[in-house]
Amino acid sequence: LVMANTLRPYLNCVRSSLEASLCLQNFASQEVERHNKPEVEAANNAELLMNRLVISRNANERVLIESSINSMRVSIKIKQADEIETILCKKFTRFMTQRAEQFFIMRRKAIEDYDISFLITNFHTEAFLKHKLTDFMIQFMEDVDKEINEQKLGVNARARIVAQSYLKEFL
Repeated sequence: LVMANTLRPYLNCVRSSLEASLCLQNFASQEVERHNKPEVEAANNAELLMNRLVISRNANERVLIESSINSMRVSIKIKQADEIETILCKKFTRFMTQRAEQFFIMRRKAIEDYDISFLITNFHTEAFLKHKLTDFMIQFMEDVDKEINEQKLGVNARARIVAQSYLKEFL
């Protein structure tokens, strides 16, 4: 796959960080017997949580990786350089989160200051190949960036055509 040269180092850094963080194992709850809750969500024990990692491409585009012994939460802030991209991003993430069940690892609600979040548990790493989960996350980030850019070009092209047809009335 060919991606923009400016995006490649950022995504390579995200990929290597995800691969390093995906060392999850089964860990039963220390508070409730026979329960296994994602510790990154429950946050009951500080010793089970790893340090948070923020990978930032710029002020408006970053990834937050939060790991624990049995789960990992990945939150993505999608590039929003102008008002059109902000609107397109909001519509796109709303569309995706309404279909969260079909993605298995997507959370319905994103973490504050981020646009979309994923929760990967030890059960996901047992059911799916770890490198495929990483590939999915990187491919998702590439596709979201590409899709928003294409939608922005489409909106600008339609706006240009509408403006031209409107201004013809005055000539």
